[in-house]
Amino acid sequence: MRITFPDGSVKIMKDGMTALEIAADLSPRLFKSTLTCELDGKNADAFLPISGDHTLKLLSWADEGGRWGYRHTASHILAQAVKRLYPETALAIGPAIENGFYYDFDRSEPFTPDDLTRIEAEMANISREDLPLSRFELTREEALAYVRDQNEPYKAELIEALPSDGVISFYKQGEFCDLCAGPHTQSTGRVKNMKLLSLAGAYWRGDEKNKMLQRIYGTAFEKKADLDEYLFRMEEAKKRDHRRLGRELDIFDIHEEGPGFPFFYPNGMIIRSQIENYWREVHLSRGYKELRTPMILNRALWIQSGHWDHYKNNMYFTQIDGEDYAVKPMNCPGAILSYKRRIYSYRDLPERFGEMGLVHRHELSGALHGLMRVRCFTQDDAHIFMTPAQINAELLGVINKCKAVYSVFNFKYRVELSTRPENSMGTKEQWDSATEALRQALTDAGLPYRVNEGDGAFYGPKIDFHLEDAIGRSWQCGTIQLDFQMPGRFDINYVGADNEKHRPVMIHTTTLGSMERFIGILIEHYAGAFPAWLAPLQVKVLTITDRADERAQDVCRALTDAGLRAEADTRNEKVGFKIREAQLQKVPYMLVIGDKEIEGGVVAVRSRKEGDIGAMKLEAFTQKLQREVAEKA
Repeated sequence: MRITFPDGSVKIMKDGMTALEIAADLSPRLFKSTLTCELDGKNADAFLPISGDHTLKLLSWADEGGRWGYRHTASHILAQAVKRLYPETALAIGPAIENGFYYDFDRSEPFTPDDLTRIEAEMANISREDLPLSRFELTREEALAYVRDQNEPYKAELIEALPSDGVISFYKQGEFCDLCAGPHTQSTGRVKNMKLLSLAGAYWRGDEKNKMLQRIYGTAFEKKADLDEYLFRMEEAKKRDHRRLGRELDIFDIHEEGPGFPFFYPNGMIIRSQIENYWREVHLSRGYKELRTPMILNRALWIQSGHWDHYKNNMYFTQIDGEDYAVKPMNCPGAILSYKRRIYSYRDLPERFGEMGLVHRHELSGALHGLMRVRCFTQDDAHIFMTPAQINAELLGVINKCKAVYSVFNFKYRVELSTRPENSMGTKEQWDSATEALRQALTDAGLPYRVNEGDGAFYGPKIDFHLEDAIGRSWQCGTIQLDFQMPGRFDINYVGADNEKHRPVMIHTTTLGSMERFIGILIEHYAGAFPAWLAPLQVKVLTITDRADERAQDVCRALTDAGLRAEADTRNEKVGFKIREAQLQKVPYMLVIGDKEIEGGVVAVRSRKEGDIGAMKLEAFTQKLQREVAEKA
């Protein structure tokens, strides 16, 4: 058989060889590193025979597909360990996910942390047993009989949903067998360095009407050092958990009276206002005009926009005067109606609108997570209406805007290009044209990117910015969507140089994504220790004796008059106690005042980051902090 490799080379191999055998034939190093393979562009097992001519890519830990197969095998090892220890448990599903895996179980008794310790030990035993994995296929009827005989009702329900004329695949390792499409590593011994992380509830098939199952999360790494580093980052993430810090620092909270609907307290509103002010500064300087559009609009508008057909399950509805209305899940139709209010000439374009628009989306209760997944949030939306000739320049302008904003918050980022989804509107030609325009803009901007097939918006392809925080986690924030559909659906036009009507093209874009989520990300990114320009309280003035109380109040007034946020702590407490408390509140600067400072006409400056800086004149300190705030250092 002829095997074509990624570099274009072709080798003649014996028919029926496995990818592992081919790897061994090429080099011992390749054999040792191969976990799974890609056969004709599709992920596949490396231990199954290959017949005929194919393209082949050997996948190692360095490849996403290799990591996925490794962790998918770890999820089967987890399920096998649970069945050994608790045979009465019914199995649901167990996929690999980013950075790990999980498995959902139905068991009458809840799992405990002690159970996880026992399960993890049994997983290590299964790895040491080095059980080979094998794949076999059954007809739908045979598969149903098999899982029912094993008393696995959830597997039976999955099979019943599959086409009746297809074959169903299973994987076996030792006494354990599971319904699965694969791929997997060749044996359980290939998978080491596994760690169970947490327990959670999960509705069967993600439907809150179904039974609540128990989900065990875990992770696995090829090298122990990588596992240790990941676990360290996980512990660091717990310390940075925005939900805990949000309460401790009095920034926000979510009450049981409104699940998914966050409350922002005064400290949170200061942070939010500073970000919004910066957002306005950035957009106004780039020619955007700010809008405010209604939160509730008539059903007919959402039918016209396509949201009714493509997004109805995520929307909230109400009735007004006997007519159906929807609470907006997106700001775009309001921006389009704003454009439609007047007649535009080609000379008026591009028209750039910006809106801090509150939107509502119905999220399942099990998916809610602090500020990261909420039911109402403010999108920092912008919509650009332009001629086709302006597409490249406007895309580059938005890309450069995103780059500038992320640098202020000290974020690294990676970029994805998402292409046409299955439920898309419009023609293939329109999608091809829009996708190529995004590719060209990324190339012109010098940004490397990867393609995320089929994940575009229903009306157009998009560019997504994934921000990397201080401990290496990735967050999708900014997006740039190129839209040829909405202008046609709303029949918006501009008058061209030929005095004829022409259809504009739209860009939908956010830079922060969601104000709530972005603040949640920032809380964890900075571990609550916001830079001075964002910090709710920038200066805490601390007195050593009550003789300094009046001077402390004068210092606070001077700082406030200079546009800074300051307050005095004149309680009858030791100054060390006051410093520790200010540190816990993560205040950027503390000014200590005692008899010596009063006599010398100075303040003793202490930085949250650097410790004692020394004595300074108040005017010099004020100028230093004003400069730091102005530069958003």
